[in-house]
Amino acid sequence: MLKRGFTVLLAFTCAAGFVFAGGGSEKPAAAPAAGGGAALIGKLEGPAFIRDTAQFPKSFKEAPALAELVKAGKLPEVSKRLPEPPELLVIKPLRETGKYGGNWRRAFTGPADHENGNRINNSDKILTFDYTGNKIMPALAKDWKISPDGKTTTIFLRKGAKWSDGTALTADDFMFWYNDIYMNKQIVPTPFFEFQVNGKNGIMKKVDDFTVAFEFPEPYAFFVYQLAGSTSVGAGFSTRGAFQNWGGCVAPAHYLKQFLPKYSSEAAVNAKAKAEGFDGWVSWLRMKYSWALNPDLPVLTPWKTVSPINTPTWSMERNPYFWAVDTAGNQLPYIDRVTMTLAENAEVANLRAIAGEFDIQERHMHLAKLPIFLENQQKGNYTVHLDPAFNGADCAIHVGNSYVGDPEIMKWLRNKDFRHALSLGVDRAQLNEAVWLGVGKPGSVAPAPDTLYSPGAEWNSKWATFDPDQANKLLDGLGLTKKDGEGFRQRADGKGRLRLELVTVGGQFVEYTKIGEMVKQQWRKIGVDVDVKELERNLAFTRDANNENQLIAWSTDGSEMLLLFPRHVIPVDAAEAHMGYAYAQWYASGGARGTKPDDPEMLRAFELIRKAYASDEAGQIASAKEAWKIIVEQTWSIGTVGQSPAFMGVRLVKNNMGNIPDRQVNAQHMRTPFSSQPATFYFK
Repeated sequence: MLKRGFTVLLAFTCAAGFVFAGGGSEKPAAAPAAGGGAALIGKLEGPAFIRDTAQFPKSFKEAPALAELVKAGKLPEVSKRLPEPPELLVIKPLRETGKYGGNWRRAFTGPADHENGNRINNSDKILTFDYTGNKIMPALAKDWKISPDGKTTTIFLRKGAKWSDGTALTADDFMFWYNDIYMNKQIVPTPFFEFQVNGKNGIMKKVDDFTVAFEFPEPYAFFVYQLAGSTSVGAGFSTRGAFQNWGGCVAPAHYLKQFLPKYSSEAAVNAKAKAEGFDGWVSWLRMKYSWALNPDLPVLTPWKTVSPINTPTWSMERNPYFWAVDTAGNQLPYIDRVTMTLAENAEVANLRAIAGEFDIQERHMHLAKLPIFLENQQKGNYTVHLDPAFNGADCAIHVGNSYVGDPEIMKWLRNKDFRHALSLGVDRAQLNEAVWLGVGKPGSVAPAPDTLYSPGAEWNSKWATFDPDQANKLLDGLGLTKKDGEGFRQRADGKGRLRLELVTVGGQFVEYTKIGEMVKQQWRKIGVDVDVKELERNLAFTRDANNENQLIAWSTDGSEMLLLFPRHVIPVDAAEAHMGYAYAQWYASGGARGTKPDDPEMLRAFELIRKAYASDEAGQIASAKEAWKIIVEQTWSIGTVGQSPAFMGVRLVKNNMGNIPDRQVNAQHMRTPFSSQPATFYFK
């Protein structure tokens, strides 16, 4: 993704008013450079994965707190908690060997903000990427192999790796997830589309105690990218869990069996569930499966929850059995504890960040606060870093193509000319100046032109310029010519004003509601009225799943790697599909659930995605580019402004933090900031 990213970065720095000064320091032209003129956009860098076993350490050290437990006989010695040296994950820290201890202070905004912890604790993946975002690296898997015909991906596990309670991790934990979680239709009613090729399901098999294989009926070499990416199969078990869609491909069988009817009876588990206040065993299991809600859940991550996310302080402590070390043999993580303090909303989180109350915070930091962040760097003893992203829209207006409700609205949402008119009615330049401080790129949902799957720079502006005259002509051509006394167009069925509803989610990285209100005023020029309705995230997404949203504002982050994370621009993933949930169900289930789109272009895009997964790299790129052209032409999502640091790219770091990169990849498939391996961060 980043091989051709320098042009994008340079364009961003120019647009933002940054000047490359001697010594590589970039300073903002419009805002004061506080704190000694710290670089805002630095060199892309990160820690390294060591794979040569000859370089592996032979002896090990641990945090003082764990050494005390060992001395007291409450914990095995560190060498017995780790895999044997050839089986270890060894990470070379970015700058130096860190020190043990400390409490990493962060903000979170409530029980729906589970991603805040997921993104710093995402080690329990089968595969991952290096810090550049381009190269697949091992994680839970010690190694992997793709068969010559591309149909089988074999995963070799780390012998001796353990869950946080000391229980051995084996292939049986993978098979438990596959047989008892994934294949149980009461738990996962719709198959993961990433676990399919050309709509045909794959299977998981146990080869031996430390080897599993994923087999597909057709070639699927791209599957290793699915395992490494931010996908249903690629997400770590404990970092996705209950809030998402039961993904991760592994689960602690020894703990979770007690919550499943298979191992007792449905009556027994339902009785236990109801005794704890749940309506049945599935919702009970959902809570028990969540690392953020259930401190008793065994995990494979650097830190485990000790105070759950539904409390004012979400706290995590080091996992004494974490299976990674640094090059000096120090068991990771370096930091003892992560404490997330509840902020009532993102505004409160930003104010606390300005006051210097957080050690590292990128989530919820608003680009609009950049001048204030810079002014207060020295006072708050922190440094501001900017990490530009590559997705086309930090805020897109996703059209509910499978919306069911008002027949008149349904008709227009599914009309391409109507969608084009709405897009042409958006003044992106105004949005860029008001919300993005002029540093974003106005345009469609297409990714940055220099990314791998970009269909070409011309697609970034297609149907994405402000042209109210053309928009009005399109709407007039649809027969929407009657207007009321305020100039708003009337419904074609004679039932008054044509009024849309735009759902926004408050407390997010960009100000969706503010953007929605600005678009509302812009659409007055084309005679279209819209009610902007701010909802809590879970409620907004539930409405998506019920096909109740007409329009919803959300990002397209991750879509720059279209084949790896398509859900934000095309409805193929039932975990999240803002532009047509019923269609995503249909795609992911092979037609068994949901609704088949009546849009032939959407069906053609579906086929291109399927074709890409079964193709070689050249075929993948060609199919993805063609799919992007369809996505932009059909405008199922209306892009506004993107390619900026607004979406988790404004990073505040205390000056006493070590192994912090000047710049890190800001991308969904990298689970930013996990791309920088937070287990190697430390307090100086």
